[in-house]
Amino acid sequence: MQRNRFLGYLWWGFFICFLLVGIQVHLLNALPRHLRVLPGDSLSLGLFPPYTLVSPLEKDFIQISEGNVEIGPTSPDQASLMISLWGMTIREMVVEVVPELKVMPGGQAIGVLLAPAGLIVVDHIPLFGRDGKEYYPAREAGIEPGDILLKVNNTTIYNPDQLRFMVERFGVLGQELDVELLRRGQVVRTRIRPVEVEGGGRGGGGSPTFLLGLWLEDPAAGVGTLTFYDERTGRYGALGHMITDAANRRIQVDRGHIVQAQISGVQTGLRGRPGEKIGIFQDERDVVGTIDKNTRFGIFGQLKVLPGNPYYTEPIPVALAHQVKKGPAEILTVLEGERVERFDVEIIKVNRQRRPDDKGLVIQITDGRLLERTGGIIQGMSGSPIIQDGRLVGAVTHVFISDPTRGFGILAEWMLYESGIGEAQAGDPPMAA
Repeated sequence: MQRNRFLGYLWWGFFICFLLVGIQVHLLNALPRHLRVLPGDSLSLGLFPPYTLVSPLEKDFIQISEGNVEIGPTSPDQASLMISLWGMTIREMVVEVVPELKVMPGGQAIGVLLAPAGLIVVDHIPLFGRDGKEYYPAREAGIEPGDILLKVNNTTIYNPDQLRFMVERFGVLGQELDVELLRRGQVVRTRIRPVEVEGGGRGGGGSPTFLLGLWLEDPAAGVGTLTFYDERTGRYGALGHMITDAANRRIQVDRGHIVQAQISGVQTGLRGRPGEKIGIFQDERDVVGTIDKNTRFGIFGQLKVLPGNPYYTEPIPVALAHQVKKGPAEILTVLEGERVERFDVEIIKVNRQRRPDDKGLVIQITDGRLLERTGGIIQGMSGSPIIQDGRLVGAVTHVFISDPTRGFGILAEWMLYESGIGEAQAGDPPMAA
């Protein structure tokens, strides 16, 4: 009996030790390798013996006590911290003290135009000529997926119908086409001969037609939301995610711009069917900014017009990753016309990320007005700023297909530093009026 009791205690002891080690391993894996903090911050890293935290180079501004880190008043600086287990270093992290950065929150609806004209090349398509042979005219001409087809025979291309007319016209004449492409910021020219195929209509049959063997997309990427901007420099961030083509490849945006958009309607989201904003935007007369970066953290560029915000007349601080917490928050977005509105949400999960990444938090819509009008998060809300305790903490990026009331957001810190605003606020010249 006593032996069984002893074995029971021993088993529970091993189980508790295993559980504690597992918790510590999980915490260690969640710790970032590079952590930005503000002067005066206090951090708890959740470490307890046998793990210890030390700073090999003594820094006056940093104090370590039982796994906690205290940052004193200081100018920008950094320190390396070592996490040790029984005297052996198992992790290293850099703590960087940065000044508090402030931006104007957005919420305005924007139209995203990846190029002022042209069509995006998604992929090559095999063609079967009237002779029964397989042809790849576009591939043989050196046209690559990701190129933007700008001109044909010195005529700017604005839509697929225009291109289809020109290909048919010159194909009948048996002539090659002079094609101008935009590739990674460089203009490239080539020549391509249309291939005559049998039956251009659906189901085959019909009169012969001429094709180039290209899968093309319109450069208008649709409606999104401005996340933030810097009044001083005009730099902005939007969307919170990368713009990709139909093949899920990043699209180049060397000549892209954002335009003012009006929301003319909303399609309510349902379980299994995401809703969307129905937006209207015109042409270059409505341009509000350029796009110079398209990354997994969003699109970034330079504003030509500062939009203003009905709820925030002054810039607000950007929360660093460790400052974001579960709890009430709000989002700013447009549901009608150009009017920015605020709606209540709840941050229900914050993912502690070891390195900058998307899907840093999960939000749930709690505002009855928004649920009634949209059913939750809908397409076009991407980039809507998430504000908590007076700080910009993130942006809406994705909706859960199975539950439109919930969705992912990206942490604002990653977008801020991707935009270049951090460096700009450190001393770059202001935006010209």
